[in-house]
Amino acid sequence: MKFKILLASVLVIAGCQTTKETTQADTNQSKTVVEQPTNTPVETVVPIIPIIKKTQPVVAQLTPQQQQDVWDRIAMQITTKIPNNKRVQYYRNWYLNNPRNLEIIAQRAQPFLYYITEQVEKRGMPLELALLPIVESSFDPHAYSNMAAAGLWQIIPDTGRRFGLKQNSWYDGRRDVVKSTTAALNLLEYLNKKFDGNWQQALAAYNTGEGRVFSAIRKNKAAGKPTDYWNLDLPNETSSYVPKLYAVADIIMHPKKYGFHIEPISNKPVIAIVKPGVQMNLTIAAEFAGISTRELKDLNPAYRRGVTAPNGLNHLLLPINKVKHFRRELAQNRNASMITHHHRVKSGESLGLIAKRYHSSIKTIQKVNKLKTTNIRIGQSLTIPASPISLVNRQHRVATHMEVQHYVVQSGDNLWNIAHKYKTSVAKLKQLNSLSKNTVLHQGQRLNVSTIATSKKTAANHKTIHYKVQNGDSLSVIAQRYDISVAEIKKWNNLANNKYIKQGQQLKLVIDRRKVQA
Repeated sequence: MKFKILLASVLVIAGCQTTKETTQADTNQSKTVVEQPTNTPVETVVPIIPIIKKTQPVVAQLTPQQQQDVWDRIAMQITTKIPNNKRVQYYRNWYLNNPRNLEIIAQRAQPFLYYITEQVEKRGMPLELALLPIVESSFDPHAYSNMAAAGLWQIIPDTGRRFGLKQNSWYDGRRDVVKSTTAALNLLEYLNKKFDGNWQQALAAYNTGEGRVFSAIRKNKAAGKPTDYWNLDLPNETSSYVPKLYAVADIIMHPKKYGFHIEPISNKPVIAIVKPGVQMNLTIAAEFAGISTRELKDLNPAYRRGVTAPNGLNHLLLPINKVKHFRRELAQNRNASMITHHHRVKSGESLGLIAKRYHSSIKTIQKVNKLKTTNIRIGQSLTIPASPISLVNRQHRVATHMEVQHYVVQSGDNLWNIAHKYKTSVAKLKQLNSLSKNTVLHQGQRLNVSTIATSKKTAANHKTIHYKVQNGDSLSVIAQRYDISVAEIKKWNNLANNKYIKQGQQLKLVIDRRKVQA
């Protein structure tokens, strides 16, 4: 019995020992005991790998002023909501279908758009106003309308004078890009205040006059109609005016949307104002600047006679990269005022003698004529830039010629009644016609009845236009608009002193052609 109990104990002990088996590995090194895994789960530790997110580089947003293209500078700052109504659609489609139009405009705007944009920005005005010369003049500095409006901003004479633009036979401030921009923006600010901050109504008034817009507003109020621009009864041109501007603005803002490309304009100043302090011939000024006379005149269309004006109106717009060259050349030529004469060299003349005659200098004559030496030959033609010493004193002196009026003698005429009719004397008639004391007149005889001293600005310098009288016009308004007199209008149209003009009436007007030409 004891043996059985002992045997059972041994078996129990042996069973407990075999629950953990061991194996020996025979190696040349010390024995290593390798434990076999048990059924007990073992926790595995997985290393954590940090996830690194790649950050995109922060690109600083360029401001409008940092753009390379002025068009982009303008587009980024237009905050006006452009309506997509039929009128805007019509003009947008027109510009898109006539890309050559904006192509030409972009070329003309190259020298001026940056300057105008800066001026609009400084005043905090809507940036689409920088595009207004597109609608007004297609950015043509020489533009002149049949309403006598002139320059980039198409300002009429009386409005120009109201806003400080001088106009005389030498100079027309409406064509001065710098001066007219100031005047136009002053006018727009004034109109915006008059219309309580409504820019659409202000723009309409810029085009047609504030009185007409106020009248349209009153009419709509009385009829219980809306008084916004789109509902006003305005002339066709004025009704199209704001849609044209908005159509252009929309295209400039979204060129990719409309598949449109407009020639970029560098977003940096390209012109500068120079004040030489002397009256200058534009041809010589162009020589000093190293540019063509045509380019200088396009930058300075305000000067009517090919020279800057006297009495201080002699500033010039020049390409900014030509200013130093101009000042250096002007200084080297002793600030001479430069009036161009053409001289053909005669026997015995020298450059010194010619320079003295024209109040110029040898060096100046050499430079203008590209002469390497002082040698000249008989018959040689020279361009002489001379100082206009007496030019200011004779600025109002106009060369004249005598224009003769004729009269054909009728039955019953005599010298006395003919003299009375033409407000002259019998003695004067006899003198003009070499008549003796006892001369008898014959029917059909042709007589010189008067001589009138007239300026040499003959018909070649004038243009006859036919003007259709608009609502609100008067003779004085038309006279002011075209820089003529009421008496002249009456004379050209045989109007009696007490005769009123009517809307739609056609008037013949004779205007100075030089206002149309550069």
